[in-house]
Amino acid sequence: MTDFYEKKYAAYHKRTFLIDPTPWLEPLAARLARGSRILDVGCGSGRDLAWLKKRGYVVTGFERSSGLATLARENAGCEVIEGDFATFDFLDMAMDVIAMSGALVHLPYADFQGVFQNIIGALANRPGPPFAPLISISLKEGRGVYRDPDGRTFYLWQDKALRKIFSICGFIVLDFKRRPSALGSGDIWLSYLLEKQPG
Repeated sequence: MTDFYEKKYAAYHKRTFLIDPTPWLEPLAARLARGSRILDVGCGSGRDLAWLKKRGYVVTGFERSSGLATLARENAGCEVIEGDFATFDFLDMAMDVIAMSGALVHLPYADFQGVFQNIIGALANRPGPPFAPLISISLKEGRGVYRDPDGRTFYLWQDKALRKIFSICGFIVLDFKRRPSALGSGDIWLSYLLEKQPG
């Protein structure tokens, strides 16, 4: 997927930046104190980062595309790390929250759980209370795999399969929404707010 987001980052920004992220970020924001540290993985051009920063959170972006990372820095005025979330060492971080809005839609099924576990390493070194670590994540609903006109491969998910992986990784679902794509594409998105369980 690197080529599309590298070569067409400006078009992707234009297509997605003005979408209001409130429907999937508000359930998260409602549970956070100002100053909470949030890592936005696959932050794109910084839409969600800007929304979260405006509400008083300390945000950091993570993005593979250098073009999108540059735009995210400009749009959100925060640090954006460039890297591959499949191999990056997240254990050096100490985040309270991870946001992954559509970030893992291109991951093959066989890789999903391992990459998810790698990313949540960013929560391992946080100080602790007043709340348990949280994750906001969204993926496309469906069965199987499809390739869009831009050449991107999407892996579709069923709610039951995702909940099983989240449980294995030590998270429970606090909030769940099933909603149509804001782009009017007909796609259905599954949005989850997850809480890490003790132990």
